[in-house]
Amino acid sequence: MGEFIALIHNENIKIFRRLRTWIMLFILALMSALFPALIYFTTSGSDVMGLWGSFRTTVTIAFFLNTIFTALVAADSVAGEFTWGTIKLLLIRPWSRSKILLSKYLSMVCFSLVSTAVLIAFGLGSALIFSSSASMGGETMGWSAGEYVFMLILCSYIELFLTAAIAFMISSVFRSSGLAIVLSLSIMFTKDIFIAIFSPERYEWANYLIFAHMNLSGYLLSDTGPGGTTLGFAVTVLAVYYVIIMAASWLVFAKRDVSA
Repeated sequence: MGEFIALIHNENIKIFRRLRTWIMLFILALMSALFPALIYFTTSGSDVMGLWGSFRTTVTIAFFLNTIFTALVAADSVAGEFTWGTIKLLLIRPWSRSKILLSKYLSMVCFSLVSTAVLIAFGLGSALIFSSSASMGGETMGWSAGEYVFMLILCSYIELFLTAAIAFMISSVFRSSGLAIVLSLSIMFTKDIFIAIFSPERYEWANYLIFAHMNLSGYLLSDTGPGGTTLGFAVTVLAVYYVIIMAASWLVFAKRDVSA
């Protein structure tokens, strides 16, 4: 167990020693801190947002950026080893391929948690400073304003988690960070358009597409989602796709012959 923890630590060092990582975290922190200030100074009178309204708007915008940055890290996790020619040096060490792949995946998840924590800390801190104390927000479908925002964060993180898993899988299967980045970002930008065209309301088979269930925030306000599906059904569909994605990553990485 100690050796595996050391392996995860080694993968985290690979991520956090890169200047690119700290630039991404800095940009995320800056954006999260800047939006509440912009909202505060560009609104007046009855339009002034309270703490949770300001923080919610910040989260909605900054989490999109957070997802892009995490997808970049996931895309480079495995493919980067092939690009830089360090994969053989990694595989000759006394660790199984499964442990190597798992350590890379967990280090990517660690980055996503750190980046999300940065977003929350700077966004909420700035919202506390730049918000109207007179408008703290009421309840939303039984949720308090604070509870609702943090549930939105959880839903956004689930979407980020799945997008990063797809980028990681493409990185592992095709050994191309560029392809992983392009496809994962394409999913981010086009999934809503795809579901608008192939709506679960019109096509029953669309209920079984991962894109129809990646955004779970609708279930905070309603018991049913696209096509009348329940939260349990949506989570099940996402879980099945997640297992398939991880299985594909492991099977290809474990069986692939690493050429010179």
